[in-house]
Amino acid sequence: MYTRFRTNKVSQEVEITKMERYKIIKEVGNGTFGNVWRAINKQSGEVVAIKKMKKKYYSWEECINLREVKSLRKMKNPNIVKLKEVIRENDILYFVFEYMECNLYQLMKDRSKHFSEAEVKNWCFQVFQGLAYMHRHGYFHRDLKPENLLVSKDVIKIADFGLAREINSQPPFTEYVSTRWYRAPEVLLQSQMYGPAVDMWAMGAIMAELFTLRPLFPGSSEADEIYKICCVIGSPTKSEWPEGLELANAINYQFPQVASVPLSSVIPCVIEDAVNLIGSLCSWDPCKRPTALEALQHPFFQSCFHLPPALHCKTAVARTPPSDGMRGALEQKCGRRYAGALSNPRPLNNCSVKSRTSLNAGVQRKLDMNKQDVRKNDKTLKSNVKPQPRHWSPAMNGPAASFLGKTRGVSDVSNKLANMKVSSSKPPVKQLVPLPTKAGGGHTQSDLSFGRHKEILPERGYGRKVAG
Repeated sequence: MYTRFRTNKVSQEVEITKMERYKIIKEVGNGTFGNVWRAINKQSGEVVAIKKMKKKYYSWEECINLREVKSLRKMKNPNIVKLKEVIRENDILYFVFEYMECNLYQLMKDRSKHFSEAEVKNWCFQVFQGLAYMHRHGYFHRDLKPENLLVSKDVIKIADFGLAREINSQPPFTEYVSTRWYRAPEVLLQSQMYGPAVDMWAMGAIMAELFTLRPLFPGSSEADEIYKICCVIGSPTKSEWPEGLELANAINYQFPQVASVPLSSVIPCVIEDAVNLIGSLCSWDPCKRPTALEALQHPFFQSCFHLPPALHCKTAVARTPPSDGMRGALEQKCGRRYAGALSNPRPLNNCSVKSRTSLNAGVQRKLDMNKQDVRKNDKTLKSNVKPQPRHWSPAMNGPAASFLGKTRGVSDVSNKLANMKVSSSKPPVKQLVPLPTKAGGGHTQSDLSFGRHKEILPERGYGRKVAG
């Protein structure tokens, strides 16, 4: 009955194991597509979360082709929930995940005191890191909501990839995606072509809810959802979002004429940088929303340490570029293609330029010296330079970044001059790579627990009155 399959490197590796190895403790979630239990591995004692799918699966090929399986097996990131194994028994499919203590909704629903700015900043920064990794590897989530953001201590992870899609997949996409309160306007207007910007809209709504403990756009229907959005950010104009008006005309929908209100009055007692970021995320035009990588560099996260994309995963997954038709349509609509790799027009910092400038200048001066001065100056530089800090992040800017950039340049000059020989050619400049640092502290992320894990929910009730 139970067989072990191992495939080659091209296909996904799936291991069929017995459910008898796990002891079920209790049910922790009940969703549209499956139920989630807390369980213990009898052999290792590890606490896990097991998701039992309601649909029957009669072949393994059907199982391994599921979007949730394909996407999670490709992505390994500290802020994306880990899929440990896939089990099929008696035509029933089980997913074994790492266990997380709870989700954001459970933390918010009965809370009377607001979260601190540091808590919101830490959670959102980690989610944006997970989204930047996901979008860079060719997927967007499509169902971001507090229930799908799992928390253990100060670590947060994105979960439930049942609706995830590849960025370069061919439209039309599914009309109904994500819970209504976090659904982007282009999806509400039945656009059949959208991309990672729908995740950024959802994050804007989630950030506002973390600050206020109330949903930002609690619509009771698609039409009411659009009305709630208009009441906050104002009705879109032709110059602001011409594609949106075309989508509305295609379905014979007319936007209500409502003026916007200051977002600071909707999200009171929140610093200006946070309000500014939420406002940019909740833009009508998806092309005007920042990417996940751009959000990580927003001033609101200035105190956080950003892990550069190149250090997330040394071997990035190769992807097929979008077809000419898909790419052309997206470029025409947005002027920016969703090709998976995040574009970043702004420099990460102002330190590297200073370092290279000072290094080049130092080397040139050194080339002009005679052989006797070389030995004397090298000894002087070696004795005066202090050791530099090991940890540095591209997200740092301002005075601290400038100081690090200048000190780094002096250190590199001394090391370079100490080991070089005088010649007529200019030595190459070596690019320094910063050591990785991560928001969330030094807590380990293994053996964590897993909270309620639901798929699409029609609506979500709150224990208190909601805005609107």
